[in-house]
Amino acid sequence: MNRGLRVTVVFVIGMAAPIVAAGCEKHEAQATAAAPVPVPAMKPAPPTPIDTKKAEVGGPTWDPEWDKIVELALPPAMLSGQVPHDVRRFCPAFYGMAEDDKRAFWAYFFQALAGAEAGLKPTVQVKHSQPEMMVKDQVTGRPGRTSGLLQLTYGDQERYGCDFDWEHDKKLKVEDPDRTILQPKNNLECGVKILDKQIIEKRKALLSASGYWSTLRPGTVSYRVFAKQMTNVPAACRVERGGRVASR
Repeated sequence: MNRGLRVTVVFVIGMAAPIVAAGCEKHEAQATAAAPVPVPAMKPAPPTPIDTKKAEVGGPTWDPEWDKIVELALPPAMLSGQVPHDVRRFCPAFYGMAEDDKRAFWAYFFQALAGAEAGLKPTVQVKHSQPEMMVKDQVTGRPGRTSGLLQLTYGDQERYGCDFDWEHDKKLKVEDPDRTILQPKNNLECGVKILDKQIIEKRKALLSASGYWSTLRPGTVSYRVFAKQMTNVPAACRVERGGRVASR
């Protein structure tokens, strides 16, 4: 092989090496980007009394898929020791439970909340007349209106970063399930954000006289309705370490 040919061969090989390396790096990057996000271990929540009753007589019931929505929306702090101690009123063994059991408890908790707030019906719209509820919604300009499974407002979009779109929804009928605020996923994910801000960021008790929902304010009529729904919590809540049944 003459000198000129050798130089050409070396030059081509030298140019090809970085191209091959770049191709490998690109392939690895694509593989990394395509890797699925791991799904946390989850368990279904048991039915609340209202869910059982409605299943027997007919009416809106809790969709098991809503458990998954709640459980996937939970931030790590709501599965930790940062949760206020009055959670033990409903789940005595909370702090010693596995994460999937804690997720199931919160799914049950929101099922009970939706039962007390909306009778498990996603499209419920309520116009309140109580003075404390007659606060004008900063987004809609309308006072005293709450919507969906957890009876939320469009103002929660700005306060908590909820996925509601008033400009879209105002063109639809009041109980149209296509309204963003009435879609169970949006409503429940917003509820998780609200509770997280209350009990983790603001460090309030789970049951607080100044909490977002009157349903979680002890002494109110709606709280008594909620408390009745919290009588069938996941079995793990009632068992302490060592297998002894916890008192409630």
